[in-house]
Amino acid sequence: MLIKIRNSDCTEVWDGVFYKKLSSYPHITKWEIRNILDFIAYEESHGRTCRIECEDKQVLEAIENAMQNPSEYSSVPRPKLITECTACPYRGGCETEFVCHTTSVENAAKIFASGKLLSAVKARGISSKQLMAERRNAAHDPADFFEYIMFAWGNCQAGDRLVMERKLNRLPSEKDLSVGFTPGVRFYFKYDELIKHPKAVIDGFLPLKIKDKLLLSECVYAIIIPKIHQSALEAVIPSNLKSKVIYVKNDCKDIWDWSEKVYCIVEKLAERENR
Repeated sequence: MLIKIRNSDCTEVWDGVFYKKLSSYPHITKWEIRNILDFIAYEESHGRTCRIECEDKQVLEAIENAMQNPSEYSSVPRPKLITECTACPYRGGCETEFVCHTTSVENAAKIFASGKLLSAVKARGISSKQLMAERRNAAHDPADFFEYIMFAWGNCQAGDRLVMERKLNRLPSEKDLSVGFTPGVRFYFKYDELIKHPKAVIDGFLPLKIKDKLLLSECVYAIIIPKIHQSALEAVIPSNLKSKVIYVKNDCKDIWDWSEKVYCIVEKLAERENR
């Protein structure tokens, strides 16, 4: 895997390259160094080596020095706001108190029926190598990626963007993400609680991921369902999860507006609980 450290719009993994955005290039923070070390450790645990490219020699030296003393970075706390991604027009970055898993209404119905979030391998009942070979694996993610449930930061729109991509069977346009936007169902979790799960994994790219399955009744904080899907899902939601569900009207102008609206709802819920 190639790690490219650069001044771009966001951090992403695509076609065998980890494009690492720094919040203040060419300055690199201890948190960003920890991400890179975590990514290298995850890749090595799956038999893949990493090569690092960066035009700034001081950044490379900082990472090389850190690789000699990785224990110094293992406990670096995450920031309250991660400002690597500059795409969000509301927060200027990723809020880190919550993570979420976003899916389509059809998949949400299956999740409610089982009471669990499942990795792609478990949900579809086919091997990770088969999933890797599918056409919709546009990023050419390796097989092990499909063995995990993926989570994004709570105010991120990436999950809804992927739901739209699956729905359209192509990359969504700006119009698709505004006037044509149809939100997915979001399952919210507190980061500090979910990271303690015995199958939680840090890969240096995602906030975290969970191997195989996750029982919702044990740790889900809130479930955001677009109001338009209430009649389709209400009857299949288990009784022990009904109190976690919030139906939200999509009166938003685009995917960013929706992401901010639902995160504000979850944020205010947490504020009321903490009073």
